[in-house]
Amino acid sequence: MPKSVIRSYSHYTREALSLLAGLIRSARLENKMSAQEVADRAGISRSMLHRIEKADPKCEIGATFEVARIVGVNLFENEPNRLAMHVKQVNEKLSLLPKTARKSRKVAKDDF
Repeated sequence: MPKSVIRSYSHYTREALSLLAGLIRSARLENKMSAQEVADRAGISRSMLHRIEKADPKCEIGATFEVARIVGVNLFENEPNRLAMHVKQVNEKLSLLPKTARKSRKVAKDDF
C-alpha cells in the first residue's frame, strides 16, 4: 500500500475551498435538495458530497465543479457564451506558447 502524502495548502487555497464549499452547501439547502439527491445526480457517494461541503482539498475538482453546477453555483461567469469565449482565448494563447517550460542551460566558458 502506498504511503499517504501529507500536503500543506496555502491560506489562500484553504479560504477559496471554504468559500466554494459554503456556496455549494447554501445553494443546496436553498434549493431544498437532499444530499442523496445531489450525490445521485452528480454520480458520487453521499460521503463524497459531505467532503466537498466540508472543503476537503482532496476531493476531485471535476466532482466539485459538477456538484456546484447541479446546485446552481456559477463558477466563472453568469453567461455560458462568455465562458466559451474565455476558453477560446485561453486556448489561442496556449497555442502561441511553447509546449514545455525548461530552464535555459548555461553554456560553459572553456576558452582560457
